[in-house]
Amino acid sequence: MNLISWIFLLLFFAAAGVGLLMALRAQKATADASQAKANAEADIKAERERLLAEANREAQRLRERGQQEAEALRKESELKAKELALQARQEAEKLLTERQNNLEKHEQRIQAKEQGLQSKEEGLDKKLQQVDLKAKDLDALNEKRKAELEKLEAKQAEAKQLVEEQARRLEEIAGLTRDDAKKELISQLEYSAKMDAAKMVRRIEDEAVEDAAKKARWTIGAAIQRVASDVVTEQAVSSVQLPSDDLKGRIIGREGRNIRALEKATGCDLIVDDTPESIVVSSFDPIRREVARQAILKLLADGRIHPARIEEVVEKVKVDMDQHLKEIGEAACIELGFPDVHPKLHKLVGRLNYRTSYGQNVLEHTKEVARIAEYMAGEMGANAKLARRAGLFHDIGKAIDREVEGTHIEIGMQLMQRYGEKEEVIHAMSCHHGDFEPRTVEAMLITAADALSAARPGARREMLETYVKRLEQLEGIANSYKGVQKSFAMQAGREIRILVDAGSVNDDQAYWIAKDVSRRIESEMQYPGQIKVTVMRELRAVEIAR
Repeated sequence: MNLISWIFLLLFFAAAGVGLLMALRAQKATADASQAKANAEADIKAERERLLAEANREAQRLRERGQQEAEALRKESELKAKELALQARQEAEKLLTERQNNLEKHEQRIQAKEQGLQSKEEGLDKKLQQVDLKAKDLDALNEKRKAELEKLEAKQAEAKQLVEEQARRLEEIAGLTRDDAKKELISQLEYSAKMDAAKMVRRIEDEAVEDAAKKARWTIGAAIQRVASDVVTEQAVSSVQLPSDDLKGRIIGREGRNIRALEKATGCDLIVDDTPESIVVSSFDPIRREVARQAILKLLADGRIHPARIEEVVEKVKVDMDQHLKEIGEAACIELGFPDVHPKLHKLVGRLNYRTSYGQNVLEHTKEVARIAEYMAGEMGANAKLARRAGLFHDIGKAIDREVEGTHIEIGMQLMQRYGEKEEVIHAMSCHHGDFEPRTVEAMLITAADALSAARPGARREMLETYVKRLEQLEGIANSYKGVQKSFAMQAGREIRILVDAGSVNDDQAYWIAKDVSRRIESEMQYPGQIKVTVMRELRAVEIAR
């Protein structure tokens, strides 16, 4: 049943209920109710007609609404169908276009291949023609050689007859039989062959020596050329750029207390002159100089510049410097192909970046030695990886030779043994200065590579190294006294400042240390001018209020 039928059914039941109600009322009415009954029936009829009319109108309205919705759905479906058809058509056209493009490209490739094959066929035809011509020439040459061979055979037969006749005549003249003459001839030929062999052996030996020398020179030259690097000259000063000249006064501080605190904490000289927007940090120790430079930059960025803050920043920069050294060492080991190096060796390798030998950067020197040794080992058929590893660590002792007693070779051997390096690596790196007799080819190559790296033009300068050694000797004399905490050679070696422990050294002992150090400097060192010795004794009492 549809909606209209339901509506009619409801209207029917409603009308029936109204009629029943009116009938019940009519039964209870008085005799006069007959007229009312008639009126009520008329009203019921009118109401029934009205309800039927409303139901018809509602049904018509619902029917029209249903038709409208159906029409809207039909139009929407048609639109969607048209859209889908359009999309399908577009995709089909796209696929067709792509297929056509692919076919065109394929046809172009086929045409190119056909052209290539055609050109190859033409080339083969030409080569076949040339082969045919050469074959004809060879046939003619063979015929010519056959004729020459026949002539030679005839001449050989004739020569054989002449030799036999000459031999017979020689026998008659010499009075020797053929066997005796043969023995004499063999002995002479044997002597001549021995002389020729001796000359040839000597010539071969001379050529071998000459070729070996040439090969060695070529190998050395090729190794140097292959691993050639720029020469970096180490300096003793660093410049710090300032945003403004006004900051120079803050760095100096009231009555110079800030600059004195910086020099005391870092062990470097700070030169504040008329150079615009810059100050100079001077020290023979590159690590100290870099620590001072970084500390100054951090203080300028922070803005708080006073003695307590200076000491705090310098200590933090020293910690950061340790991490920086580890990163440099790890990068160098990975660069040379050794990721398995003990982690504690990374810092030692990184320290070599701030160490010089006669002006040559030791880290760059070790990497250069490793590459030269590797190349020469490869040319000679030796263990190239072993030579490269020994070259990297051959100067590792120089990282701490200023702090530990002994030569850098002895210190390096101890470090290698401590951190589990192989015996062949330790032996190869220990022989590069002739302290030990080399037992392997790799040890000899490390010695040669070290000499080549140091001997390159401009690689080393003795003046800076001599200057550095003089400053190290100054600090070594000062540090040899009991109670000395730190010592700093400053002013290009014209002054040394000694920090002593106030708890173990009194004022009288401080004066005695200053005088004794000056006497030792006069007796043990050679230097121009004079050297000022300053002993500083400071007692600090620090407590924290909580």
